[in-house]
Amino acid sequence: MSIKSSEEILSGNQNPRITWEGCSVLLDINDGDRVLFARLTAGSKIKIGNNNCSLQPLIGCPFGCSFQVEVGEEGPFLSRIVPSTEVNISEDKLDCQIMEECRDNRALVDNNTAQSLTGDDIDELRKKGATGDEIVEALIANSATFEKKTAFSQEKYRIKKQKKYAPRVLVRRPFARSICEAYFKKHAEKIGFLRVDTLSLLLSLANVTAHSDVLVLDMLDGLITGAVAERLGGMGYICNTYCGVNPYPISIVRMFNFSDETCKRIVHASLTELRPSQTETLTSTDQLEDACNNKNKENKKVCLEESTNLNMDTVNNIVASPKIYKSIKAGDKAPLEAINSWKETGFSSLIIAAPDLDAWSTAKELIPLLSYSAPFVIYHQYLQPLASCMHNLQIEKMAIGLQITEPWLREFQVLPSRTHPHMQMSSSGGYLLSGIRINGGDQAQST
Repeated sequence: MSIKSSEEILSGNQNPRITWEGCSVLLDINDGDRVLFARLTAGSKIKIGNNNCSLQPLIGCPFGCSFQVEVGEEGPFLSRIVPSTEVNISEDKLDCQIMEECRDNRALVDNNTAQSLTGDDIDELRKKGATGDEIVEALIANSATFEKKTAFSQEKYRIKKQKKYAPRVLVRRPFARSICEAYFKKHAEKIGFLRVDTLSLLLSLANVTAHSDVLVLDMLDGLITGAVAERLGGMGYICNTYCGVNPYPISIVRMFNFSDETCKRIVHASLTELRPSQTETLTSTDQLEDACNNKNKENKKVCLEESTNLNMDTVNNIVASPKIYKSIKAGDKAPLEAINSWKETGFSSLIIAAPDLDAWSTAKELIPLLSYSAPFVIYHQYLQPLASCMHNLQIEKMAIGLQITEPWLREFQVLPSRTHPHMQMSSSGGYLLSGIRINGGDQAQST
């Protein structure tokens, strides 16, 4: 059995189930209280509370494992939590207690006198080397009202103290769903307020499958591009088009940990290069070109900032490592042979996610680049631009099967005797205009 070298790991042959040095991970702190992205290097650190912990222990561990902040002689560090059968037995006992619960909290008075353990006592326990779990157990033992509480309140009290004195970190693998959920929770404006259920429906309506050639206009920082590449699995091409001079930034694609083979399948080409004929009049696209040029000017500074930083969370929470791991970057120039082939046969599907551009002007230029009977999907945060675009598509007879969809999503808490929908939820995750391209517009023009 041979051991993989560092060159093989960086070339994309690593085990996708295990973290490696230089990969991107999604860190879930205290069961969703805080979510951030990080790049695992020997010198990277993360700040949890008042502690700066190195991310070195996370390298080489499977995705999905949990770590807990402990304080040792050399300072705070992340210690891996190994699940045991005792934990499962205690959870079963707790479920039995919940089903047989007959106590209540009516006699309890919150006057801050129930806890006899002071802050100085907790500091003394830390100096003696007590772990976070031991401090939590000491707080429970010195609480005068803990035994009088219901099983629900006891578990809530334990979790609250555990988050404060023994915070936990869950290492999650970045993929389309987790990345979309994390951005929607913290920086929804960067992805155009695109919710995860809307993203999944968008990929389905666009019929993104292996061996497809997908044309994408992605102005959501690369989330659509990464989600399409993940579904293609390295079989097929993603062509990011743009109008103007500079391509749009796709910095989120780097978080997917794509292999070099997959990155080679992500290319870009300008709208001018993809047009079937360069001799056509461009009067109908002047407004779109001006809007794109203005947007490109605004994105210049953003591109420079995103090239050195992973995202806003990494700037605030992770110390940069002196090591730089080089690999093939996604978004190279599309080869001339592929461009000529797309001009002749057309793309198999189209996805437009450009909230800052006019939906109809963009669709009028990109839909003719599709092959006949190919699906297209247009995303927008608001309904009115898509309604106007749908009306114009019907008048021009460019597509059939037109429909505007608004997905609806609500999360549920599923716990013993406590299953109910969450009280807070997002009002909207955006709208989708989908359809299938036909040649009715060409026939109408010829007649």
